[in-house]
Parts: sequence; structure tokens; C-alpha cells
Amino acid sequence: KDFQTALGNLRGVFTAIRHANLRLHPRKCHLLRRETAFLGHVISERGVATDPAKVTAVKEWPEPANIRQLRSFLGLASYYRRFVQDFATIASPLHRLTQKGQAFVWDSDCERAFATLRAALTSAPVLGFPDPKETFVLDTDASDVELGAVLSQVGGHVIGYFSRSLSRAERNYCVTRRELLAVVAALKHFRPYLYGQRFQLRTDHTSLTWLLSFKEPEGQLARWLEVLQTFDFEARHRAGRLHGNADALSRRPCSEGECRFCERIEARGNAKAQLAAVCAARPQVLQEVDEQQVRVEQSRDSTLCQVAEWLRSGHRPQWAEVSDGDRELKALVSQWGSLVERD
Repeated sequence: KDFQTALGNLRGVFTAIRHANLRLHPRKCHLLRRETAFLGHVISERGVATDPAKVTAVKEWPEPANIRQLRSFLGLASYYRRFVQDFATIASPLHRLTQKGQAFVWDSDCERAFATLRAALTSAPVLGFPDPKETFVLDTDASDVELGAVLSQVGGHVIGYFSRSLSRAERNYCVTRRELLAVVAALKHFRPYLYGQRFQLRTDHTSLTWLLSFKEPEGQLARWLEVLQTFDFEARHRAGRLHGNADALSRRPCSEGECRFCERIEARGNAKAQLAAVCAARPQVLQEVDEQQVRVEQSRDSTLCQVAEWLRSGHRPQWAEVSDGDRELKALVSQWGSLVERD
């Protein structure tokens, strides 16, 4: 854009600052520049890039000789992790050395990870600015050790990368749960961009379709579904040669017998679906029950008879008297103060 347009935009910024009763330090203001360095980044009309001064430091960083030096390198590298795709996977051998009780042994995997990460940071791409007029596209993936995602727009430019290592417990998840976890984690990470926007969600598995097929999910799946329902997205599945995913079938993606968690969840869902189908096919009208019938049925119930006998004698049973009883007996005794016998 031309110089006059830039002046008009600058005047608008100054007006907003004045209305907010804010002040600017002249020596810290950089006006009418094509690019500027800010918090370790270079911002230009093309987008956000890494600061060349910081990149030079990474390029010349010597091979770490101890944990302190390694942590310093990882601290600087992690600051720019959104510029590096699959950062968590690349840095995994280095992060393992920083774990408590881990001996510092610099092997070939660490050497390779250090060189790869250093090369990736020195050739990091320029991340574009989000355009509210363009549709966001979120691609997610999960491996045995890492979750990953890429946020871009239909125009093709990348907004940011996301990745993190799986915890020990998460590494025991089957492929279905890992793929679902990748979607949920990516949505939480990119929430400032995606919340309130209609966007495309592209996954490389059928896990999302499987989750959405449940009418009444429970536990962890219910919590994940609650996160998904706060976003407005269109789920798309890409062909295997493009994204490595299976066909979009509404069933559990992991193999039969592979995951007891998925089998249990699916069994509960199927049982509820069958019960709902039976109830819908055979609706019954509740019959009117009179007081005399209630009295007769209660007299036939051994648990109610025992509780009624205690009530009449004013004897509140001790735990030893009900510990061997059924669940109904224990439930009634736990509400002893509210029990009343009528008629």
C-alpha cells in the first residue's frame, strides 16, 4: 500500500491509544517500516518470521556437554517451536536426557536430533497472518510418541504448527484414542483462531466419526465431545495417499480385541441403542397403581419388611447388621433420618 494509506492507519492507531489513555515511549517506537523486530520475531507484510539474530545463535550453538547446556538450547528452540513441524518428535531424544534420573549419554540419536532441529530452526518458514475472510483448515495427526497439527487457510499459507509428546499413560492409548486426543489438543491450542469461526477439520482416521456416532458418551469421551461441541467445524477425511487415513466408516477404527477401552465404550453404546430401539418399538402406557396394591407389594419385599420392623421398634441398626445385606437395604439405612412408616 502507499505512504498516505500507512499514515491514515497510523493516525487511527494513535487515536485509539489516546482514547485508552495510554502513552508510548518515543525511543521504543518504530514507525513506517516495512518490517520490525518484536519479541524475538520479525514482523513484516508477509507474516511472522524468526529473528535472524536468534537464528544465528542457534546455528552456532555448540554441541551440549551437560544437562544445563542442553536445557538452555531446548529453551531457545522451544520458543520457536510453532515454526517447526513435528517439533516434539524431532526433539524427543533430547528431552529424554533431561528427565529425572536419566544419565547424560550423548548418542547418535541425540546428535541427529540436535542437527535436525538446528537446521529446521535456521530454515524456518514465514508464518502468515490469519485472514478472517478466509476459511481455516486444521489438520491433525498422532503417532506412537507425538501429537501434531497444522493450522492453515484455504489460500495455502501456514498460520502455525503444534506438536507435543505423549505422556506415558497416553502412549498406552490405542490408535483411536490417540487420534481423538490429537483433535482435542489441537482445538484447545488454536482456540484463539478457531473459536466462533466456521472451519474445516481434517483428520487421518475415522476416530472422529466413531466418537460422533455415540448418542450418550461417557467419561473421557464425553469430556472430549464437550470440547468439540464448542467449535463450529466441518469434518473431512482425506484419501490415504494425501493424509494416510482409512475410509470414513462409522465404526471403531482399531482392530477387534486391540483395545478393551474402546470395546467397553462401544458395548455400552450398542446396549443403549438396543434398549432405545426396543422402547420405541414397544411403547407401554403405565397402569394406574392404587394404595392397596402398593401395600401388598411392599409386604412381599423382605428388605422393606426388615426396615419397617426396625422403624416400629425404634431400633436404628448398626453397620454390622446391614453389612451383609443387599444394596437396597444399605441405601435405606443410610437415609434413616428421613424414613417414616405410614398406615
